[in-house]
Amino acid sequence: MTALLDAAAASIDARGFELLTTAMVAERAGASIGTVYRYFPDRIAVLKAVSLRSIERFSEAAKSAIAGASSDDWRSGVDAILDALEKSFRSEPAFASLRFGDPVDLRPRESDTTGLRTVIDSFASEFVAKYGGDSAAVLAEKLEIAFTIADGLYARAFTFDAKGDASIIAKTREAVHANLSATLSR
Repeated sequence: MTALLDAAAASIDARGFELLTTAMVAERAGASIGTVYRYFPDRIAVLKAVSLRSIERFSEAAKSAIAGASSDDWRSGVDAILDALEKSFRSEPAFASLRFGDPVDLRPRESDTTGLRTVIDSFASEFVAKYGGDSAAVLAEKLEIAFTIADGLYARAFTFDAKGDASIIAKTREAVHANLSATLSR
């Protein structure tokens, strides 16, 4: 299954998720189309699986980033998460296209939470334990708004440049800090 997900991610990076087919995944993985269909009923299931893998990987990266960040100020934790997000856009296969799975979130929705919120919920308790403040649930709502801003701006920063537009990346950090300062600096 890992080889199929790797092949799907490489195909997404090469052609975009809109053009992904199960046949492309099979060919790139060196597998039969039957092997792809054994694990995934259609291309949407492939896209969702690649997204889920990105969510899981980023959740772990965010937790590690928080653990390694200075405990002096909440900005250190936020900056560490932003650094992890930037790294994911640069190096996680298919992340720049699918991010947290929201581009392939088809209606009717399967749940009432977004991929981004799933990620934030995975590290909110660690953030509160390290920096104090609101409960994890209250903090998660604040972080979801701030990181929705970051996600949108980073998507723009990486649209035309695989390394990311440095100016947009810098402005993203400023925007996230400004958004969170109103509620976390109290």
